[in-house]
This record gives sequence, C-alpha cells and structure tokens, in this order.
Amino acid sequence: MNRLTDRAVTVISLVILGVVLLASGAVAQSTKSQLVGAWTLVAAESVRADGSKIGVSVFGSNPKGTMIFSSDGHFALIQMRGDLPKLASNSRDAGTPEENKAVVQGSIAYFGTYSVNESDKVITIKLEGSTFANLGGEQKKIITYLTADELTFINPRTPSGATLEVYWKRAM
Repeated sequence: MNRLTDRAVTVISLVILGVVLLASGAVAQSTKSQLVGAWTLVAAESVRADGSKIGVSVFGSNPKGTMIFSSDGHFALIQMRGDLPKLASNSRDAGTPEENKAVVQGSIAYFGTYSVNESDKVITIKLEGSTFANLGGEQKKIITYLTADELTFINPRTPSGATLEVYWKRAM
C-alpha cells in the first residue's frame, strides 16, 4: 500500500508541475506554433550585400500589411505602401496608367502553404497565388527574432536581388 501511495504522490506531483510550467510559459513552444496567428507589418528594409540599407523601402516609410499563419500550414501575406493613391475614377478597372503603376509597384499579396524547419528557424513557403505572377515556387524566410509579440525574418531572395528584412508585431 505504501508503494502505491508513493506512486500516486509522484504522479500527482508531476501533473501539478506540468500545469505550473504550462501556465508560466516555461515549456518551450515550437517555432511553428509561435508563428500561428495574425501579424501586422512594422517595417520592410532592403539591404545590399555589403549590409547597407537601400534608402526608403518599396513599401515606403509607413508600410501597411498583414500576414496570417494558420495551424494547418496555410498562410496569406499582404504588404503595401501606406500612401497608395486613390483612383480618380473610383473604379478598380478604370485607373490611369500612372495610378495603376503606383499600385502595382507599391503593393504585393500572395498566399499558399508553409512549413518550418525548427532547428534552422527557416520558414519555407510554397506559393499558390500572387499579385506578381512571376513570384512562384518556394521561398525561404530566415527567422532572426521571434517572441510572442514580435517577428523578424530575412527574405534572402527578392526579385530586385536585395535582401529584405521584414519586421512584424503580433496583431491585437
């Protein structure tokens, strides 16, 4: 009977310890589980191979955007300049060439599936669609910083040849 009581006390103690660790956040979460949810774009900076910044980002000094990772491996991303022009015609299909150019050059949206290499902290996305149709296939994004509320990753492959450092905060 004493051995059974000792085992019961041990099991109960382990359960209580597990609950306390979970409640305190002491149990490490996977990178993928930390990514799940909605993120708000803070900044996107283009960087040359020598580390120097390339002036104001393609998304301007006040970028807007959101990125969503689902727990089942899907994602969607939208990034744009905060100062995109309104179309004078008030019709998406009747913009002037200059207005259309500004919108295309100042925004991107794409979606697909993603996976995470936990040890290398790399997000691999597989594009299913994009507003820039040339942007297909797989992309790798290297996570350089991740907390419950902040995410920074490097996109080492951009169409311009520069590296893109992108900063996000958890959407509230």
